[in-house]
Amino acid sequence: GVVMTRLTDGVVATTYQGIEEEATRAGYSVLLSSPPDDPEAQRAAIELLVGRQVDGLLLSGLHRPGKEFIASLRVGDVPMMTLTRHADAGLPFVGGDDVRGGALAARHLIDRGYTDLAVIAGPAHATTATDRLAGFRSETAAAGIELPDHRIVPSSFEVRGGTEAGRILLDAPDRPRAIFAVSDTIAVGVLGVARDLGLRIPEDLALVGYNDIPIAAQLPVPLTTIHSPALEIGQTAVRGLLDLTAGRDVESRRLPVELVVRGTT
Repeated sequence: GVVMTRLTDGVVATTYQGIEEEATRAGYSVLLSSPPDDPEAQRAAIELLVGRQVDGLLLSGLHRPGKEFIASLRVGDVPMMTLTRHADAGLPFVGGDDVRGGALAARHLIDRGYTDLAVIAGPAHATTATDRLAGFRSETAAAGIELPDHRIVPSSFEVRGGTEAGRILLDAPDRPRAIFAVSDTIAVGVLGVARDLGLRIPEDLALVGYNDIPIAAQLPVPLTTIHSPALEIGQTAVRGLLDLTAGRDVESRRLPVELVVRGTT
């Protein structure tokens, strides 16, 4: 059983592809539910799949903090793992190394000479977003660079979130010189705002995204981003869940991410 929010997002869909491929190889079929990104909708989806007598559950969209939510579920002894978001839920987890990814983004901007920085931080309930922000802040602090609160703007993960947060940061006299967006879709929204304001990329504004979606390399100014192994996350999660169903211990894993430098920096 798989509960996966935001399946229309290309990164999420790629992760699901990895789940489907690995489950098929192992002789399993997958029952998928894609509820809204809301805890109660996820609860209903989880309990529905348990009622279908699944052998195990993969949960990708949990909200943080997730321990109380997990404890409140009526799932019996069905093994569970989280993927992509760990949600501080106390379950085995597979995802990208988002803290390191945020740190890589910050270090790249600092190495390029940027010190006037801002972050479009995604939603506070998603550990993908909060971990990336934490890594970025840790690296800027180590470099002695201040990142004031007004330079950290929450958003959704969608393009619209990027445009709304981008306007807050860029349509102002003290706009930042460089922005880290915690997803590529957010970064696309920022690029639209920069275009509307007549800002040149990267001469007036440098930009780093996250995930390395296929369109990132094909934008008018190709997007510098952090590559996250979405397909491998799905595959690794299935292998871990099958180990759990067999009674074996499973350790959480954060898969490597890497910086991909392109035209926006």
